[in-house]
Amino acid sequence: MPKKPAKKATKKTPARRPTKAAKPLSKAKTAMPAKKVAAKKTPTKPSPKPIASATAGDGKLTFNHAMIYVKDVNRALGFYRDLLGFKLIEDFRYDGVPVYARLCAPGGDGTIALHQAGASASIASEGVRLYFEVRDLDDFCRKLMAKGFYITQMPRMMEWGWRHAYLNDPDGHEISLYWAGEMRWKKSVMQAAKAVAKG
Repeated sequence: MPKKPAKKATKKTPARRPTKAAKPLSKAKTAMPAKKVAAKKTPTKPSPKPIASATAGDGKLTFNHAMIYVKDVNRALGFYRDLLGFKLIEDFRYDGVPVYARLCAPGGDGTIALHQAGASASIASEGVRLYFEVRDLDDFCRKLMAKGFYITQMPRMMEWGWRHAYLNDPDGHEISLYWAGEMRWKKSVMQAAKAVAKG
């Protein structure tokens, strides 16, 4: 009998253990965008208005105010503040009585100061005159007169082309109320001004 072919020996491979299913990776925590911390705004104080001084204007001299010596600051306040309309900035008192006051013009930033003069001090101011400008010059003067104030010269056209009125404060200091109009920045032309005054 023919012999059966011998079976080839096959190597037995050890059975592989079933691999455990890999655990799904835990979802990475996505970094949340950091909250922006709003910066606290510190309230900024408004910068104070620069005070005119000798060093203002690129080192050039500037005019600050006019000091007016008076016999009674209260009485002077009644004129400059109550009649002319100046605004009181500050005052200083001695035993409750004002001896100094600083005021600002109602229509600009010009200032004056009223200072109590000594009992025997002279307050004569010959050669010095205060000028205050107002557009409605005639109406302004009429209102002063209606309040009982005397005006030494009612508004009129002067030779240099400006309309002027003249009066004195309670201490005798001479004051001119005026309106320059179109002649403000022009050189005075006397003849032309005279023609305007006549017309």
